Amino acid sequence: MRFKVILASVKTDISDTVVDAGKEAGATGATIIPARGTGIREAKTFFGLTLEAQTDIIMFLVEEHLVDPILEGISKAGRFDKPGTGIAFVLPVDQVIGLESQIEKFKKKARDQYL
Repeated sequence: MRFKVILASVKTDISDTVVDAGKEAGATGATIIPARGTGIREAKTFFGLTLEAQTDIIMFLVEEHLVDPILEGISKAGRFDKPGTGIAFVLPVDQVIGLESQIEKFKKKARDQYL
């Protein structure tokens, strides 16, 4: 069984929408990490103080075959086609621990798909 991690950086007001879209596409859950960032647009300033945009990093650990549908779902939900709305990317996962309680469910689902 191979896993990948999808990381999506989104504005905090659409985090729940993006997570829901990921779950609808097959993710079993997500981790949301509060963050702040800057991009190619200059940060807004107020009386000389820089205001950095608050963002969330949403992390989905998923089976490899679910990556494309989840990316498509979160891209639509997050409106990633519009500038400044968010980005997502995928990284390989070499090892996973802590999923022992779910491994049997994954194996059964994989067997059911091929029967």
